[in-house]
Amino acid sequence: MCPSSARARSAPSSSHRSSPRSTTTSGACSGPSTPPHEEATALISITEEIAVPSPPARVWEVISNPTEVVSCISGAELGAAHDDGSFDGTLVVKFGAVRVKFAARVTLELTEDQLEGRLSARGRDGQRATRFTAEATFRVMQGDGPGKARVAVTGEITINGKLASLVESGAGAVVARMTKEFSEQLVQLCAGQAAVEADTAAAIAETPRPTGLFARLRAWWMRRFTHPRKAGNAHAQAE
Repeated sequence: MCPSSARARSAPSSSHRSSPRSTTTSGACSGPSTPPHEEATALISITEEIAVPSPPARVWEVISNPTEVVSCISGAELGAAHDDGSFDGTLVVKFGAVRVKFAARVTLELTEDQLEGRLSARGRDGQRATRFTAEATFRVMQGDGPGKARVAVTGEITINGKLASLVESGAGAVVARMTKEFSEQLVQLCAGQAAVEADTAAAIAETPRPTGLFARLRAWWMRRFTHPRKAGNAHAQAE
């Protein structure tokens, strides 16, 4: 798996466009503190590439299914689906000793012939003190060899409100941890079906043919009810 990259930036509010913008790549918030009357804003950029030892078609089958994807993300749950194709979801994220639960409305657009998708989400934290919007694209590509794939993910998350500085300060560590967990689960899930099929085929191949008394009884049964019919047919044709 290629190294992950996450960049967190603190952005000035619209009322202070001339204020300097700080940029961090280590997760530490180095920008000027936000005055009490301003709403804190954080921008997190994500660029990831995940290597999966499974064929691209199998990886796409998993990663294009919201239920399968959620099963790969610790703390994520899928909610109700809506008539417009969007669905609800929740995600619990740990920032140091603080656990924050976010709820969102998610939209997923898929381009199957290109194995590409686009995800959009908008929501709030459980205290309704922080809002966020997220945009991400993902694409499944051929990997380094036969039966291997790569998943490229790029996106941005904008966070406004009380928890923006907290999220920004821990963004690097959180993204790295979640990417590692997701990658491991995705690899296992993609390999799962192939493993089941291989085990089933092996079990069938290894099933012993009947021997001993059972085999002799079966042979007697076949002779008893098959040969008389053949003899009867031959006799009828002779007449």
